[in-house]
Amino acid sequence: MAFDIDMIKKVYAQMAERVDAAREVVGKPLTLSEKILYNHLWDGKAIKAFRRGKDYVDFAPDRIACQDATAQMALLQFMQAGKKTVAVPTTVHCDHLIQAKQGAKQDLKHANEVSNEVFDFLESVSNKFGIGFWAPGAGIIHQVVLENYAFPGGMMIGTDSHTVNAGGLGMVAIGVGGADAVDVMAGMAWELKFPKLIGVRLTGKLSGWTAPKDVILKVAEILTAKGGTGAIVEYFGPGATAMSCTGKGTICNMGAEIGATTSTFGYDESMERYLRATERADVADEANKVKKYLTADPEVYANPESYFDQVIEIDLSELGPLLNGPFTPDLSTTVGAAMTEKATKHDWPLQVEWSLIGSCTNSSYEDLSRAASIAEQGLKRGLKLKTELGINPGSELVRFTTERDGILKSFEDLGAKIFTNACGPCIGQWARYDDPKNAPKNSIVHSFNRNFAKRADGNPNTHAFVASPELTAAIAFAGRLDFNPMTDTLINDKGEEVKFDEPTGWELPPKGFEVEENGYVEPMADGSGVAITVNPTSERLQLLTPFEPITDEDLANVKLLIKAFGKCTTDHISMAGPWLRFRGHLDNISNNCLIGAVNAYGKKTNFVKNQLTGEFGGVPDTARDYKAKGVYTIVVGDHNYGEGSSREHAAMEPRHLGVAAVLVKSFARIHETNLKKQGMLGLTFANEADYDKIQEDDTFNFTDIASFAPEKPLTLEVTHGDGSKDIIMANHTYNAAQIDWYREGSALNLIKKENA
Repeated sequence: MAFDIDMIKKVYAQMAERVDAAREVVGKPLTLSEKILYNHLWDGKAIKAFRRGKDYVDFAPDRIACQDATAQMALLQFMQAGKKTVAVPTTVHCDHLIQAKQGAKQDLKHANEVSNEVFDFLESVSNKFGIGFWAPGAGIIHQVVLENYAFPGGMMIGTDSHTVNAGGLGMVAIGVGGADAVDVMAGMAWELKFPKLIGVRLTGKLSGWTAPKDVILKVAEILTAKGGTGAIVEYFGPGATAMSCTGKGTICNMGAEIGATTSTFGYDESMERYLRATERADVADEANKVKKYLTADPEVYANPESYFDQVIEIDLSELGPLLNGPFTPDLSTTVGAAMTEKATKHDWPLQVEWSLIGSCTNSSYEDLSRAASIAEQGLKRGLKLKTELGINPGSELVRFTTERDGILKSFEDLGAKIFTNACGPCIGQWARYDDPKNAPKNSIVHSFNRNFAKRADGNPNTHAFVASPELTAAIAFAGRLDFNPMTDTLINDKGEEVKFDEPTGWELPPKGFEVEENGYVEPMADGSGVAITVNPTSERLQLLTPFEPITDEDLANVKLLIKAFGKCTTDHISMAGPWLRFRGHLDNISNNCLIGAVNAYGKKTNFVKNQLTGEFGGVPDTARDYKAKGVYTIVVGDHNYGEGSSREHAAMEPRHLGVAAVLVKSFARIHETNLKKQGMLGLTFANEADYDKIQEDDTFNFTDIASFAPEKPLTLEVTHGDGSKDIIMANHTYNAAQIDWYREGSALNLIKKENA
């Protein structure tokens, strides 16, 4: 039986009435995305049509999921909200704080030793407030959610950008910052600008070496890393319905890499099969009762150009295996000769040192079985691995079942390392080097979702390429980036030329899923007696002090902290890897604030000018000096600032260190919202060329901040070091409620005030 079946029944019970009402006010057939959005309006039935990309709308999500790295700050904030229990079903998943090094057992044991303080804190807070807790080793949050909580037509938010994985089961699942999650935990509405809609029609059928991974790698190539910003991507067509549920999840998962709000598929037989296989026949039965409401109206898919803001068509029969990278997930190359040419031209190392299979993107039973079919061919044909090989199962359910069925043994017989059911290398939790900063130039191939510089192993010289699990397995035998398994041969231990057959696998385990201990800890029925203690001398955890509002007077003589040059992701603003251990301690983790951003002056990282002293130093140290002297600062950035993870630390750290405003050419959606939630100004240049006017010794005056209002640009007087001045207009997307957050110091301050 499913978790929260009564909640799911309630969602379905209201769906027909609400969707029919929405169709009436919109005046035309609805996409799946619109049906789910209108069914989850905070105010109930729709009485007006919302403008895509324009209107801010209040929603009522069905549930929340948090991973351990982000849950710490989210729960520390929730503890201040004055609530006895969470208002909607919520779960915490311990998957980020387990470092991959020796193998599953040793690594899990080590994590429980070094992070026990954090795990104990998360479990006790979960117990107190009625939150489901998934212990270390239980699995990666998004795989566990797909197996246990996702349901067609539902809406969920999660404190991780890859929450969107649940779109594989027909949800609208959206990554948010912890402050957004706190709103919903506290029983308040969740606000989102009504998304634009991108339709992707899939025709043909996947076959041979082409996998669902290649679909999203192709979409990333088409839309680029920011082309989905502010939009839901809805997949449909015969190619979509022919695909497995977990394959759909892979595609939705990497939708985060194109900036999409989320991605989703209509309910179909593959989803029903998956629900029944994961012991949720009750959900499938309920979904079948409202089946026509769990996909778009027929007219939409028949004439998508009339209903979507953009339509993309991909013929799966013509799609081949791809490798995307390095350093960005949208740089796509077909296997073989094209890679030889491109790698040679750009001096990418053709020799591959590591192949990694797993992560929340590709760690299902189907993924591992297809990769194992290549491993078994290699074993039978006398081939040896030419790279190191690492495997991350997605959950204990998948790990136990693949071990039972001999799939993991195929990898182990080759000498592969089976890591813990956790994120590991995908989020920088990989102890590959003793000194990653000075590690050599190399290439790796993985089935993960992100490949930013230093993402996996901390080495800026690692060129990471994203591929399907089966292609990653084949490259492990070839050892070369430009290996084409469809045409190329390898030499076995007898000196014979051998060629791989096409990969095969199982959509679902033929003998069913099985697990002995899934790692779930149900919260106490009454947690009022649970005491939560945080050691005041702890390096890992720190109780929060509310942010003070930034006054209009504070916005005079604001100093430039850093002008970030080029790509500045949340990895640049708040690195993961070794810094994950401080995710529950705001002051300590603030020592990584913007240390990865490239300063436009000097093109160095973590080296900026202190205008008060004339000296140069690290970004956090410089910011702390300004703050100690009562001087607020501003950060200036380029396009898609804050791309990547949902981590709100990338907003909280600058706020903690006295940054009042971030002024950029454009924002990634989640990061812009996170800045707003923390009571900061997230602004964009009205004229992008004004970015070039910003100089190293600039001082900013916000001349009309007293009249801060929706849809009214702000005026910034910029005084340069030589005394000359420029007037720069800054746009913003704040509505009245968000301006209230700013005036109160943070959204959380407003929640506390309203609950007092």
